[in-house]
Amino acid sequence: MGGFPFSAIVGQDEMKQALLIAAVEPRIGGVMVFGDRGTGKSTAARALAALLPPMAVRRGCRFNRDPGDATCSAGCCADDVAEMPVPFVDLPLGATEDRITGALDIERALVAGEKAFEPGLLARANRGFLYIDEINLLEDHLVDLLLDVSASGENVVEREGLSVRHPARFVLIGSGNPEEGELRPQLLDRFGLSVEVRSPGDVDTRVEILRRCDAFEREPDRFHKAWRSADQAIRSRIARAKARLASTVVPEAVLADAAELCLATGVDGLRGELTLVRAARAAAALAGHKEAGRAELREVATMALRHRLRRNVLDETGSTARIERAMTELWPA
Repeated sequence: MGGFPFSAIVGQDEMKQALLIAAVEPRIGGVMVFGDRGTGKSTAARALAALLPPMAVRRGCRFNRDPGDATCSAGCCADDVAEMPVPFVDLPLGATEDRITGALDIERALVAGEKAFEPGLLARANRGFLYIDEINLLEDHLVDLLLDVSASGENVVEREGLSVRHPARFVLIGSGNPEEGELRPQLLDRFGLSVEVRSPGDVDTRVEILRRCDAFEREPDRFHKAWRSADQAIRSRIARAKARLASTVVPEAVLADAAELCLATGVDGLRGELTLVRAARAAAALAGHKEAGRAELREVATMALRHRLRRNVLDETGSTARIERAMTELWPA
């Protein structure tokens, strides 16, 4: 029996779509989820990881290397291939930099007098998901470190006479409650997508959530069986989207639309356009389309741009409203 099925999560459509896009296109750069406590943020992330098919690894590898990667300096990899679930690693708030990146194996150093590397959480998360709850309470230098590794796909450790370099490609998911503090804008901007979740405001939705949670707690096996086909459909949809992503076209007109929208909303730099285009391509692949269009840009624009807008003292409307207004003005129906 696993966790709560992804397909059984009620509502929170924007969050679920952002997670699906990140699973299809890891170069998006991670997902930041801000919202109330108890709105299913970690449940959705765990459910998506559990939904993905097992991945092939080199047996015994402490870095979850792809079987095609034979560059293992640690000498821990066997020649044969094994399968393992897609990793989902929780990063605790009190984690030190050594725990995250890895460090000298003190026990082996004291007992055998050998300098050996003890992999950290980044090695465990390779090719999977790294989840940070209350990321806005994590020390800024650690957030910066995680975003650097997430962007480069590689963890480099050089200390205590060690020089280790290993792959660390993962989908970074951060969640937090805005009431407990915001991330610095320069850090928040480096997340690919940002979504906001709120407690449901209608009775019917809240009742349905209670009904499903109660059914899951009382008879988890039966609940999983009831949602198995729906989860399988999502699993197949992700696999097809990943397979067609490279061939999904983004026409020149859509690139121009993305640039015009970023200019109209005052987004700094080019990270916004790049994320917008990548997210639109992934959304098109998920929908089974051969090319991304303006409809996909509309679908992903708020989650790709809302956290990149500068404050405008003359415009007190929220970032989501500003983006939607700009799209209406640029692309009238």
